[in-house]
Amino acid sequence: MQARALSLVTSGPERGEARIQLEGALDALSVDDVSPSFERVVAGGAQRVIVDLGRVTLLDSFGVGVLVSLWKRVKARGGHVRVVSANDQPLAVLKILKLDCVLA
Repeated sequence: MQARALSLVTSGPERGEARIQLEGALDALSVDDVSPSFERVVAGGAQRVIVDLGRVTLLDSFGVGVLVSLWKRVKARGGHVRVVSANDQPLAVLKILKLDCVLA
């Protein structure tokens, strides 16, 4: 059974910060489920975005793409995105792509 990525925005951009917690696989099958939450964060104008990958079990190129897209859009307006709690396979992918430094 394929795990689906579920996103929860746990604090809103009214304070300039948004926290997104993801669970399951962040892959080609789940990116469409996560993208609306990312869109709401960007549209809401959050300047500090924290993406918690502590419960993500798989990160593929589609997942990396959606994270990089979020990072670019927030950075373009002077904000920053930080990925926290990545471990196992997702952390290995971020390290291989040297994104652990960019998104830390």
